[in-house]
Amino acid sequence: MTTFSLDQHPAKPAESLAGTATSIGLALLIALVVKSLVFQPFTIPSSSMEPTLRTGDYLIVSKFAYGWSRFSFPFNPPLFRGRTLGAAPKRGDVIVFKLPRDHGKTDYVKRLIGLPGDRVQVLRGQVLVNGAPLPRAMGAVVDDPEMALRRVTEVAETNPEGRRYVTYAESPDHEGETTGVYVVPTGQYFFMGDNRDNSLDSRWPGEVGVGFVPAEDLEGRVELVVASWRGASIFRPWTWVTRLDGRRLFHRVS
Repeated sequence: MTTFSLDQHPAKPAESLAGTATSIGLALLIALVVKSLVFQPFTIPSSSMEPTLRTGDYLIVSKFAYGWSRFSFPFNPPLFRGRTLGAAPKRGDVIVFKLPRDHGKTDYVKRLIGLPGDRVQVLRGQVLVNGAPLPRAMGAVVDDPEMALRRVTEVAETNPEGRRYVTYAESPDHEGETTGVYVVPTGQYFFMGDNRDNSLDSRWPGEVGVGFVPAEDLEGRVELVVASWRGASIFRPWTWVTRLDGRRLFHRVS
């Protein structure tokens, strides 16, 4: 019988530590690249986009849909101005963007209503784009899932591209349901929340609301609700199961 002897040299502590650090560094770099350039997770903290998005939804946002800007990267480094690569957003897209007035500190999510050059107006709850009212189909009166005793009407709205989505309307006399005409400036966008009477959006000027949103401030297009938890706590692991809304698992956003 032939016996083979293999000389094994245990790694030195310094070499082992360096190897571990390299592996961790590589993993962090990959995670940073994916988060900055491909997809990024977000959570929904408010009800302004009901019924499309709900408080507790965990979203996946496509970072490459519209190309990249300095807001695509952590800490918003001033690497370049404007956007590079990618396609222009379309009316009806649900988009995460930076709130313009606080210089990139706060993330907002709303639906894109007006493109650069569009004329947008709201008359008693009906949105007009370039003078044409968006067709609406009135649906059921339901309870707002986020606010007790609040009753809202489900309204199916169809935009100029033929995209159909459901909004909530409380009253045609509510603040923001009748406005002047907004002319969207070049290189900027007009957004509204789907929960029309409970959304601070482009109908209000940037000092108090959102105002017009520069193209540079767009972070990405919402693609998917991966999961949704309401009232779950990281310190109570059992709530990760008991508070999971199974109806919203892998729910496609349109």
